[in-house]
Amino acid sequence: MRTLETNTSGSVSEFILLGFPCRREIQILLFVLFSIIYFLILMGNAAIICAVWSSWKLHTPMYILLANFSFLEICYVSSDVPKMLANIISQTKSISYAGCLLQFYFFFSMCAAESLFLSVMSFDRFLAVCRPLHYPIIMTHRLCVLLVVFCWVGGFLWLLTPLILISQVPFCGPNTVDHFLCDLAPLLALSCAPVSGIRLICGIVSSLIIFLTLLYILGTYFYVLSVVLQMSSGSGRQKAFSTCASHLAVISLFYGSVMVMYVSPGSGEYPGIQKFVTLFYALATPFFNPLIYNFRNKDMEEALKKILSVLLKEIFKGSKSRI
Repeated sequence: MRTLETNTSGSVSEFILLGFPCRREIQILLFVLFSIIYFLILMGNAAIICAVWSSWKLHTPMYILLANFSFLEICYVSSDVPKMLANIISQTKSISYAGCLLQFYFFFSMCAAESLFLSVMSFDRFLAVCRPLHYPIIMTHRLCVLLVVFCWVGGFLWLLTPLILISQVPFCGPNTVDHFLCDLAPLLALSCAPVSGIRLICGIVSSLIIFLTLLYILGTYFYVLSVVLQMSSGSGRQKAFSTCASHLAVISLFYGSVMVMYVSPGSGEYPGIQKFVTLFYALATPFFNPLIYNFRNKDMEEALKKILSVLLKEIFKGSKSRI
């Protein structure tokens, strides 16, 4: 395996993503496992997008936000999993300098966009539960579109500062990153110049979006919970809880793993823990998202059943015509 590749100026032109160093048999098993999970993530989230697109009943702000969230999850896993799979079976495990920076930027930009989407979805649930009569007046199609644009653009703008700072860091060797993707801490550890200031600024930027969105979500659901508990109708209370439960489950998965990774003291000092937690929040939320949001959601189940029946009919017609 190559350990150092430099350009004419003496700086590193590519990195080696160490990934999961283990026996070849284990690597093949990991490749198969992660490939299956990746395929299920793509199919599950694509099914939600198709269901929302095909059913007029689901053309509401809540499901439009959910469809965008599912598309984000597809982009999210596609920014790192294909490269991770390629490196598992590759002997070189290399990624170019530019490719490494782009992977860092897209992966964490979509991570930031995900936190913004979760915040906006909590705002939507707040209006639906606490302001049901004003909901159609406030949450218009125009506002929904503006919120979607805000989440996408905001996530990518938020990571511009860390990207610019990291691009100024000199790397002159070694170039082996003890991770399966280009994460901040392993990259800065390879710098041949002091990076304490850059590390501090990047930490503040990432912590701000984590804590601001999490505090907003917790505050929103605290208010929602107080309103739900005051409801006199048992059926209304149950409907409100079921409406918010799926969203809260996804929030718990995402923020739980992110907080363990970037907030727990010393968590970044152990590469094994770092890889496991990163792998969890890179795969767990996108994987469970379709299952959680479809659980006990009759409208989504009906839309998915219609799509499945149409697909089965087309497959049956195709096979019948060939016979």
